[in-house]
Amino acid sequence: MIECLGSAIGARSGGRGPPRKRLGYSKLEVSVATLRAKRSGMRFRGRQLGGHRARIGGLLLALGLSVGFGCGPATAPTPHPPGPSDLPGTLARAEENRGALETVLRHYRERGDSLKLRAARFLIRNMADHGYTVFGLYDSAGVEIELDVLAFPDYETLRTALDSIEASRGEIDYQRKQQFDDVDVITADLLIEQIDLAFTAWQGKPWARHLTFEQFCDYVLPYRGSGEPLERWRGFFLTRYADLPERMEDPTDPVEAARLINDDLRAWFKFDPRFYLHPTDQGLAEMVTNRMGRCEDMTNLTIYAMRANGLGVTSDYTPYWADAGNNHAWNAILDRDGRVVMFMGAEAQPGEYRLSNRVAKVYRKMFAQQPGNLVFQKPPEEDVPRWLGGKSYIDVTSDYTGVADLVMPLEEPVPEGVHFAYVCVFNDGQWKAIDWAPIEGQQARFHDLGTNLVYLPAYYAGGEILPAAPALILEPGGTFRRLLPHHHAPISFPIYSTTQRRQVESSDGVRQVFLEEDREYELFYWEEGWVSMGTQVCFGEPLRFNRVPSGALYWLVARDSRREERIFTLDEGQQVWW
Repeated sequence: MIECLGSAIGARSGGRGPPRKRLGYSKLEVSVATLRAKRSGMRFRGRQLGGHRARIGGLLLALGLSVGFGCGPATAPTPHPPGPSDLPGTLARAEENRGALETVLRHYRERGDSLKLRAARFLIRNMADHGYTVFGLYDSAGVEIELDVLAFPDYETLRTALDSIEASRGEIDYQRKQQFDDVDVITADLLIEQIDLAFTAWQGKPWARHLTFEQFCDYVLPYRGSGEPLERWRGFFLTRYADLPERMEDPTDPVEAARLINDDLRAWFKFDPRFYLHPTDQGLAEMVTNRMGRCEDMTNLTIYAMRANGLGVTSDYTPYWADAGNNHAWNAILDRDGRVVMFMGAEAQPGEYRLSNRVAKVYRKMFAQQPGNLVFQKPPEEDVPRWLGGKSYIDVTSDYTGVADLVMPLEEPVPEGVHFAYVCVFNDGQWKAIDWAPIEGQQARFHDLGTNLVYLPAYYAGGEILPAAPALILEPGGTFRRLLPHHHAPISFPIYSTTQRRQVESSDGVRQVFLEEDREYELFYWEEGWVSMGTQVCFGEPLRFNRVPSGALYWLVARDSRREERIFTLDEGQQVWW
């Protein structure tokens, strides 16, 4: 039996929610680019790119705050960290539900089980930042829109329907309706059951005995995967795979156990992109009914099935692909030697899975709060990008790709009250912050960034990404190359596509054109903002814009597109995609 927990409590402002993926660029970026165009004597189409089509979906991770800013030198930060939650603090925060949490502690104290008592304290101490959020889809007038993603036959039909709704009702976006914080709603019975069954698996499964208590707390004990409703899932999966040791060649091998469980999951649960538009992570009961979901659901389902059986499994994620739109989450398991083996729950086995795009940063979801995270370093009034405002993630980029540190000069004035700089990747038509570093004078030092990628150095204030220096390519070893437009050396070059394509030349040496005939395209280059070089209509031949500044970062955008076109540089006149 799968039991859901939750009680109606008032909606809370702020907090965790789906990232709002606006198409196009902010008014600030447009105005900056307009000023630059005036200074350089070049024409800029000063419209906001992309209109009001909402891009909704992705991982539900972290929150951002909102503060104003002004220009001026930054002062050294005065640390006012809120501090990771402690046991007394969580108990005080629980208020009316404090009795349930104290019941759990008393339960293990009276039984003299010091190890389970430590486990209970670990969960309660770190519980304050976890919960389940219910979202609603609202139009520009604040009227809720009922949306059942499974009422549409496929993802494109669903997206078309949302575009139609926006055309008649204005911009739409997901907003918080209700918040169920674990400290307020979790019951003593559920928490005791979760702890007891976690210990049953850890101490009873032959493949789990290599896990230390600390590894157990991080990768087996947590009772939730992300922001889904609380449910009793351990007994369900412990029973389902009770005969697993008898079916194994080596019952002490956690990777073999994970493969067998994953074989079962992928037999009945599938990825479906319609769930990008499902605003809330599914719980087990909903996933058993729907038998499909997005990558977050797949990783959570896998976490339930494997942690219930004592396997040290977690979810790693990149908040933004570095060379494509969207984001991704997948699973990772600790093998007997403590190494991490990546896989995709309900889809691909450990050792057989590869990421489909390039990563600038990879983070791991943890249950415990991490004192080194940005939210614990910044002054309470300082605004931070929502993806980096979480309390419970760690950086594991070096497990997945070649990395380098970047010592980045900051050429633009630091906004007043800003103490941190960011590097951004270009994703879904916007620069999005993916890592942070404290500002030290007029530079910032970033650690373990993916290499051979384009980054934009930036500040963050007033809810906006503000360029701090020219875009750059980070190379192995930490050297970087600025992408600076050279107005004194204009060029002209053919453009065959808006994103990377496999180019095959015909027998007569003519290259294929991946552009739509009779469609208008606009070419931009980056110089403190996207500066337009005008528009052209494709007539079946490559586009060619004249007097384009050389050495820059470029972006060709089709009119009325979803802004998924990729940025590029030029190498001997050929497009190099980023």
